[in-house]
Amino acid sequence: MKMQSRIMVKLMIFFISLTITNVVTGQRNETIFSIPGDGNIYLNPESGSDANKGSKDQPIKTLFEAAQRINSANGKGSVTVYLAEGIYGLDATVLFHPVNWHFSKTERLTIRAEILPDDPEWNPAKMPIIISTMPLNFKPYGNNDPFKGASYGIQVETNFVTIQGLRVLGTPVHEKPADGFVRRNYPIVREGRDLDDLRITQCLFIGDKHAVPNHLAILASGHGVVVDHCVFYNVKDAVVYWFSDRPAERCEMHHNLVVGHYGAAVWTWSAAEDFKFYNNVVGNGNIFWVLNKDEKRSFTVTNSMVIGVKEMITKGGGPADFGLKADINKLKFAEGVVIKKDDNLEIEEDQTKRNYLHIKPGTTGSSIGAGLFYIK
Repeated sequence: MKMQSRIMVKLMIFFISLTITNVVTGQRNETIFSIPGDGNIYLNPESGSDANKGSKDQPIKTLFEAAQRINSANGKGSVTVYLAEGIYGLDATVLFHPVNWHFSKTERLTIRAEILPDDPEWNPAKMPIIISTMPLNFKPYGNNDPFKGASYGIQVETNFVTIQGLRVLGTPVHEKPADGFVRRNYPIVREGRDLDDLRITQCLFIGDKHAVPNHLAILASGHGVVVDHCVFYNVKDAVVYWFSDRPAERCEMHHNLVVGHYGAAVWTWSAAEDFKFYNNVVGNGNIFWVLNKDEKRSFTVTNSMVIGVKEMITKGGGPADFGLKADINKLKFAEGVVIKKDDNLEIEEDQTKRNYLHIKPGTTGSSIGAGLFYIK
């Protein structure tokens, strides 16, 4: 019995020592809640299980679980989360906020579809679908919501992140049940005012204000927010450059299609004057641009089209309104900009077509190259 006890004690010491070594050295453990050794985490909403390793042959099921593993990991290096096609219902905010895992410009956190739009095997039905179903009781920045209902979908609170190839819906609620209420979901959010380098690319944001309102597709604070090759179809607002510790530097919007919006295409509340807006098409919607209420900064629009919008520019505003009329001279229209108030974009609505929800070839705006595909 004494011999067996000594063996058991030695085994316990060995396993405790091994665990401590892995935590201290930052090695990737092949255990539950760890990041696989190659840095890749695979998700499949149908065949996956959150008890799996997260490898290609043993995918996990939920994006929430992927975030938990990344948040609790120790070390550095790139991590890629691959989403197989299917529906990912978010019943709680998916927060990416790793404390002890460090990314860099070249070794990023990437959250992406397994098959991307430029792949020959891709079609619109293969896009992973994100839909938020959580209660609308979130408190932005910890404050009570004055409009009686908000939720965040994917919240990114770390530097050097790419989100790519996802089909992102809103939330199935009644947006305005009473005066003073604006019930809303923000599918992709970053609150950190001093964070840097968030790229959202090749994503399709779809909404329907009567069934699945997509209140504001991208709400991002901080610096280096780049939105490119995305399609925003019937959302309320497309992109808001929210708050930052100083005017947000190195932000861009390019090769995006914003169509049918009943809010505004872009809000540059925090963007610095180096903001780049080029090769975008905005049409068949409400407002083109919303400035910060102080109107201090001017912005340049390059090689873009604004077709059939009701109003070009306002300032201030928020969830309940779009602010006041603003000085149109705060927008500088460079060469290649076309503005047509009495025209409409022709959008492909045949779901079997590869260019579904894009501008029909040969029609107004199609030459700009706005949409999901990287056209060389």
